Amino acid sequence: MKKALFMIFMIVPLFVSGQGNGYWNQNLPIIPYRLPPPPPDYQVEYIDFDGDGDPDAIKSVTINNTPILWIDDDDDMQYGDLEGDTDSDCLLIDRNKDGIYGGLGDLIIKWCNTDGDGIADMQLIVEYPATEDEKVWPHGHYMWVMDTDKDQVFNYIDWNTFQLKAWEFSGTSDFIEDYSGKSLFLKVHAATNRMEDLRFNWENPFLFYDPDDDGLTEMAIRLVDSPRYFNDSTKTVNPQTMYFSGKMDWVSISVDLDNDNGTGHEFDFDFTLGFRGEGFGYADHVQPLPNFKGLAAADSFFIDPRWRHLEELIYPNHDQTPDLIFKKGKWNKVYFVYDEDDDCHRWERVEFLDPLDPFKIGHNKGGIDNHPQSDSSGDRGEWDVDNSGGGKLYISKFDGRLHLYGAEWGCWRIDQQAKYYQGFNRTWKPGEPKVFATVKYTDTDNNGFIDLIEYDMDGDHQFEETISLIGLGIDDRCELYDPADFQHKNYLKLKDRMAENLWKQAHDAVAVAQQTGVNTSWYAKLKQGTSVRDKYHNGYWLQYYIFKDLQDHCLRNNNAELLKQVTIAYLTSDWESLLK
Repeated sequence: MKKALFMIFMIVPLFVSGQGNGYWNQNLPIIPYRLPPPPPDYQVEYIDFDGDGDPDAIKSVTINNTPILWIDDDDDMQYGDLEGDTDSDCLLIDRNKDGIYGGLGDLIIKWCNTDGDGIADMQLIVEYPATEDEKVWPHGHYMWVMDTDKDQVFNYIDWNTFQLKAWEFSGTSDFIEDYSGKSLFLKVHAATNRMEDLRFNWENPFLFYDPDDDGLTEMAIRLVDSPRYFNDSTKTVNPQTMYFSGKMDWVSISVDLDNDNGTGHEFDFDFTLGFRGEGFGYADHVQPLPNFKGLAAADSFFIDPRWRHLEELIYPNHDQTPDLIFKKGKWNKVYFVYDEDDDCHRWERVEFLDPLDPFKIGHNKGGIDNHPQSDSSGDRGEWDVDNSGGGKLYISKFDGRLHLYGAEWGCWRIDQQAKYYQGFNRTWKPGEPKVFATVKYTDTDNNGFIDLIEYDMDGDHQFEETISLIGLGIDDRCELYDPADFQHKNYLKLKDRMAENLWKQAHDAVAVAQQTGVNTSWYAKLKQGTSVRDKYHNGYWLQYYIFKDLQDHCLRNNNAELLKQVTIAYLTSDWESLLK
């Protein structure tokens, strides 16, 4: 037995050779999850700021001989340590190797253990551009991540390049940054030395909700305090400094209506409500920062040490935010986007459609997908540009789907098979369609409900079919739903109701077609409904195909009376009235 063990110990070094003087995971084509430690023979330098006999900082190097500095903000560093801790210490990376650790071109990461349990509760990223630019935005980062769900996942740094990569992901939406579950971050694309008050931020905050505690996000609320370059105290424009008003003037609420997120599609937001206007003030929502203040003796290492001494941040939290939006917010516009092709696995993809040209397509081309983060096709947008509807919603009779009350008009650019994915090019899918079908919706009588539907199904940018509910004598008014009163379970019930109603109406339409003599076996694929999504999607399309076939049947047989009955049944979700 002793001989066998001896042989094992002799063989093991042969299998770990080739590592050289560097850490094993550096500059490899796999994810570098951690900062590489110094080479084995490197002698780190200890700094004792206060002369109490224990070190307060470590000067060292990491990958590519990059200088780094660890500052011991919780006074537990010891001689012999090769790095600081990731519960309360601060790491400065001298990316440009100019001998200044917390200056231009550098990256800083600060952890904080607020409750004294030895585990970090928040992480701050401070990044400075290589040179001072005339424009403050978007040069640098100032980003806080709060670990509200206690999973110890924070921001993601590419430790090969020392770049902030908060948006890196696997698959379609498995982000390395902590966006999943109940989480929040504060972020602005600016350097701290160009900001007036570091207690405020731009996305302030971006909130992620996990009402069913499954570790995935079912709802996200993005709150924006739009930056200004105007000094209120001096009443002067100052383009060199970013100011925040302490008011949220841009809000989006994204919801997973059917709670169908999971592995491979960790985010699956179905619709977004967006609010624009004066908004609401939040300066009284002070969030303390216990145990955060850094070691003052290390201030000289920082181009801007102000954030090191913050005792509070100012932003509304998960619980405070909904009431502020709906009860305190003063909004003059409400936007609504619904992901009809169900391919959006990031909040932005179902967050941006603009009330512009229905037919122009492409980023910054003046169409509804004008925003660079829009899905080029597949989403439906509706816009209430005077907030006459107050952000309320309704399920229409004419298509059984969710709509924005008060919207003057809307537009659905159809991507029936979800070929044009999330507004960016995928190797197996083209980026933008050359030809696409479009449906336009209009509220012609200004009562808050859509009453005119126009169809361009051949993609020639001309509406070949127009349906007027008013002209047909159909009452367009519907029951209203107020998101101010909603929790996530209410949204789930709403989607279930839509899906089940669409599915029932579709099968009633099949029965009407069969008794009329129209063959529906062609649509066997659409008759399958194994999920809420299937019933919602297939239920809508099965009804549409049968409606068009029945139209064709009536026209071929010169049956104007049946054509009117079929049209009204379709637009009122009442196929049952035609069943014998």
